[in-house]
Amino acid sequence: MSSPKHAVAEQSTERAIDQLIQADAHALSAQLQTLREKLFPPEAKKTLRRFSSGEVARLIGVTDSYLRHLAASGEAPEVEKTPQGRLSYSLDQVHALRAYLAKAKPSYGRFRSGNEHLQVIAVTNFKGGSGKTTTATHLAQYFALRGYRVLAIDLDPQASMSALFGYQPEFDVGDNQTLYGAIRYDEQRRPLKEIVRPTYFTGLDLVPGNLELHEFEHSTPKMLASTDRDPRDLFFARVAMALETVDANYDIVVIDCPPQLGFLTLSALCAATSVLITVHPQMLDIASMNQFLAMASDLLSVVREHGGNLKYDWLRYLMTRYEPNDGPQAQIVAFLRSLFNERVLTAMMVKSTAVSDAGLSKQTIYEAGRETMHRQTYDRAVEAMDDVNREIEKLVREAWGRPAQ
Repeated sequence: MSSPKHAVAEQSTERAIDQLIQADAHALSAQLQTLREKLFPPEAKKTLRRFSSGEVARLIGVTDSYLRHLAASGEAPEVEKTPQGRLSYSLDQVHALRAYLAKAKPSYGRFRSGNEHLQVIAVTNFKGGSGKTTTATHLAQYFALRGYRVLAIDLDPQASMSALFGYQPEFDVGDNQTLYGAIRYDEQRRPLKEIVRPTYFTGLDLVPGNLELHEFEHSTPKMLASTDRDPRDLFFARVAMALETVDANYDIVVIDCPPQLGFLTLSALCAATSVLITVHPQMLDIASMNQFLAMASDLLSVVREHGGNLKYDWLRYLMTRYEPNDGPQAQIVAFLRSLFNERVLTAMMVKSTAVSDAGLSKQTIYEAGRETMHRQTYDRAVEAMDDVNREIEKLVREAWGRPAQ
């Protein structure tokens, strides 16, 4: 006589594997929705915390005492105070304060002007788990916090970036509401501006993702095989063409690419002005990256021969999930620096429980307050993340011909 455990196993094997997987997907989806409703009720929306005067001073590049002087003088935009009498800023108020200061000193302004071209940063890697989405999301938020106009594009069908911004891909993102809607080949294509969504980060918009993005991988081979296709339907130009329609609205675009080298990734790389490759310093990951680079060079050379734009302002490798006390990781980092020199960023994304803890509630380290975790752990995580993003900001400003801040 079989035990209840064996009976469950036998019952499971009676169904085809696709049916079993489908049932598991439905069950997991329902539980995720229940969990989401507990964290964020249906009528609730994610909001961004307020910032202390010390944080705002660091964001803008002034002293805390100067902020208090401005608030006391009544000259600067209005700011709120906590019951304890401390200054407390929303991101809207931070941007208003920055605009006020820029009237007297234009260097406080961040918007691009003149011949400064839209910076499109493609964050990519062949292997999942390299910290790609964490990097892309924090980078987009970093630029928004510092006053740039930012568009984040979730090009990964798994849509983890969208989830971090409060959009559950299977519930909140419908048909034709991803970038696929703006790059598809048929008459259902729609303007990108209709797909872009505002976020709770003032100055940061999002193009969400979901499984619909896979359709581009399926429709592109059909288009390439068609004998009566439009010569303008070059798959590698689709993302760039869509971005051209919103060029004037943004300073920086951050694209979270899929973890595979398909048509979506190739089109994103052709739209990019800069490329950031995330690398987890483990030997298996390095071997995988070697395959990614070899495949990418072969495919992109074909794209270039057919007119694809592959001239970048910069290409950099970012070490992610780095553990400072891990000897083998340090050896791998040194090995890569000896090979690629300045193309390996000096700053590294250090592995931190603070980032993981923030992620449990679908937050980034920039969203989580200092009071929500151990302060030293939080401070170290923010400092490491800022070091990485500040180095990337310097590259962006150099591409524009601006001095480093």
